[in-house]
Amino acid sequence: MGRRNRRINRRKASSIGSYAVASPINEPPCVSCTTFNILAPIYKRLDHEDPCCRESDFKDYWLNRNQRILDWLLYERSSIICLQEFWVGNDELVNIYDERLEDAGYVTLKLARTNNRGDGLLTAVHKDYFKIINHRELLFNDLGDRVAQLLHVELITPFSQSRNSDIRQEILIVNTHLLFPHNSSLCLERLRQVYKILQCMESYQRENKLNPLPILLCGDWNGSKRGHVYNFLRSQGFTSSYDTAHQYTDADAHKWVSHRNHRGNICGVDFIWLLNPNRYRKLLRTSWSEAVLGMFKYQLTRASLNEDDAFAFLKGDCPGDYITYSGFCEALRQLNLIGDCNGLSSDEIKELWTQADIDGNGVLDHKDFKQRIWNTSCLEQEEEVACDETVNEMEQTIGFKVKNAVLFPTEVEKGTWPEDYSLSDHARLTVVFSPVQMPCSTLTS
Repeated sequence: MGRRNRRINRRKASSIGSYAVASPINEPPCVSCTTFNILAPIYKRLDHEDPCCRESDFKDYWLNRNQRILDWLLYERSSIICLQEFWVGNDELVNIYDERLEDAGYVTLKLARTNNRGDGLLTAVHKDYFKIINHRELLFNDLGDRVAQLLHVELITPFSQSRNSDIRQEILIVNTHLLFPHNSSLCLERLRQVYKILQCMESYQRENKLNPLPILLCGDWNGSKRGHVYNFLRSQGFTSSYDTAHQYTDADAHKWVSHRNHRGNICGVDFIWLLNPNRYRKLLRTSWSEAVLGMFKYQLTRASLNEDDAFAFLKGDCPGDYITYSGFCEALRQLNLIGDCNGLSSDEIKELWTQADIDGNGVLDHKDFKQRIWNTSCLEQEEEVACDETVNEMEQTIGFKVKNAVLFPTEVEKGTWPEDYSLSDHARLTVVFSPVQMPCSTLTS
């Protein structure tokens, strides 16, 4: 069975690779992107009854596994490779990846997690497809010792060979690995990590006077399609490339998985998010506030409160039929959203209150509460429909259409985890994109 699965995987990998290498004569060349958490040897347990027995203590084990990982990566030959849990603390392993990837035509960039955690990120782009214009290292010392890489790249083979030569040929690539939600208080920290990434991207584009470019956000997001991070990115116009390729909706979250975590649960957490330059961009701070208010509502519903009960809970002892700022803060405290090291800061609370207090009169009546807290998701949908056409028809740029997307091993595409899979505790995701010409939206701030 194992050999048969490997043959199937190789056939699928070959079909993915063929998209990246060749395209019909009348179409621009496709590009492909692979994201893969390769499970750092310092975290891989060889004996689950002995948590101190790690693969990092046995060179033959980690060397063989990483050579096989490289074999697969070089066999697929994706245009972009984004790896997480790369063991940057081991020089021998780093040199192996550097040599093999560089020999195959890749330019590699590595970034260690802060506070000497031992692992980090590796991003590689193939010189046949991209030239690196610039890159940024995003360090989240205050946010779970996580990091992210931001690459600004230009297509080598111009999309516009037979079209308008003024079309911008550049994209932004991000590689990251979010914090694992060990408890509910860390959900807010994960939102902060994504918020910081998006802030850095906006700042980079403003500093360099760039109109919106296609953006690929790659990595291990440690959260599923049911989570707050997923909804936050969706509110910013990002789409899950794998779900786009398979025409999956949010109701299809159970149809695929990409990770078996340390608790033995299987879930879909690895994404390549795509934001095209013609997509609507809501104000980032508005999306952030709505995401946190959505988390607030989630905590209210977890406490088995319906709309009227939740309003009464926030109103507290207030004699009037409205919510005061102090009542709002007390409700946040009782729901553990403030009061510890991961809780909301005073500035963040004030920003939430400003978003909720629509008319600025200092209190929230039931209508305000319903519109800005209880039905936030409905508001997002209405605003997106109304604003989705705010594009600059005069400015043409390049965007991407998802042509294909595959998870390896193939069993995970059916929502199961194969017991004979040993490369990692994550599946690898490869997506093929076709460049397309499109109008450019206006970047909001």
